[in-house]
Amino acid sequence: MLDRRMISAIAIAVAATGPVHAADFYAGKTIEMVVGSDVGGGYDIYTRTIARHLARHIPGNPMTVVKNMPGAGSGRAASYINSVAAKDGTSVAAVFPGVVMGPLLDERAERMFDPTRFTFVGTADSGTRVCATFQNSATRTFDDALRQKTRMGSSALGASTRDYVVFKKKTTGVNFDLVMGYKGSADILLAMERGEVDGICGWDWSSVKSQRSDWVRDGKLNLLVQVGLEPDPELTRLGVPPLWNFIKNDDDRKAVELIVSQQQFQRPYIAPPGIPAEQANTLRAAFDATMKDPQFLEDAVKTRIDINALSGARVQQLVEKIYATPKGVVDRAKDLLKP
Repeated sequence: MLDRRMISAIAIAVAATGPVHAADFYAGKTIEMVVGSDVGGGYDIYTRTIARHLARHIPGNPMTVVKNMPGAGSGRAASYINSVAAKDGTSVAAVFPGVVMGPLLDERAERMFDPTRFTFVGTADSGTRVCATFQNSATRTFDDALRQKTRMGSSALGASTRDYVVFKKKTTGVNFDLVMGYKGSADILLAMERGEVDGICGWDWSSVKSQRSDWVRDGKLNLLVQVGLEPDPELTRLGVPPLWNFIKNDDDRKAVELIVSQQQFQRPYIAPPGIPAEQANTLRAAFDATMKDPQFLEDAVKTRIDINALSGARVQQLVEKIYATPKGVVDRAKDLLKP
């Protein structure tokens, strides 16, 4: 029979093993942070800012290295994390939320992975997206776009720059002309300056401010419409109408709400399925601590990125809830995203 002092000593020893093991594991290691988009885009800016601070919150103080792996609307990065990356807690990827939604909504997509099985580390932002045109465009409002053709630049299938154009055309009748083939948002913005395209849709409002804050400041950007489950106060003050003003069909609205629900985890970070629980907990705790770190938050202000973080456990719950959506709503959402 163990006496109370021995039981207490055992409890203290067990409680101490977590941090010690984590420090032993991560000491001398390097964590790769894979970005599923090109250099200079919003996801790249977020990840490089987070990478400057994350390791301080991981026992053992590992190195962090950021790698860009664009392709297939960040599906290439997600496939890498699912099948190739080390399953030991040393690989994390920043992917578009469309990759999480893809296997549910895109019938053409080959199911390379099950998003519900990813280890969600957290999301740095939960926000709003916009459609916008550059100052040289004749389309200055969403009403203008309902009346006249407006060329909107896009990258790959599954990217918000493509999907948000397609479902708006089908639910509002907006006269958007989709121009695909750009590497990412940074290239689309250059194309807007050159006059190749009028604008961009599915652009995160936080990215607008980090990538082109001068365009907003100098009035070079026409903000046509905001897309979010709830109106963004800042955009509302700027007079940007919510998309819901233009969707009249109730079934369409429910389907668009499903598509837009991905914005609750607008900057998701994922680790491979099945990594050890101890490493998963360490990464999640470090991410949460980074999101509250005064040094990081000061850096975020300088970099002009918004931080509206959710924990990895909360994102995991949201993804599981989305995948439990009634079939009728899912089928209508699929129709809205078809070419």
